[in-house]
Amino acid sequence: MQIRPYTKKELALAYAPNVSMSAALNRLSMWLRTNQELWDALIRSGYRPTQRYFTSYQVRLIFEYLGEP
Repeated sequence: MQIRPYTKKELALAYAPNVSMSAALNRLSMWLRTNQELWDALIRSGYRPTQRYFTSYQVRLIFEYLGEP
């Protein structure tokens, strides 16, 4: 996948294409919060849980810690 800004919905469905949108969002959120190193890096990047998209830099971090979808 290309490193670019993604909405949370886009990225969640890329990681979990065979589940509902809400299940994919919940799954991605759980992965982000339970990976403490990733979570800390996201927070340092300015991430807020209420934002609706990930910046290119945040996507790069997610791919680094979780692998590409």
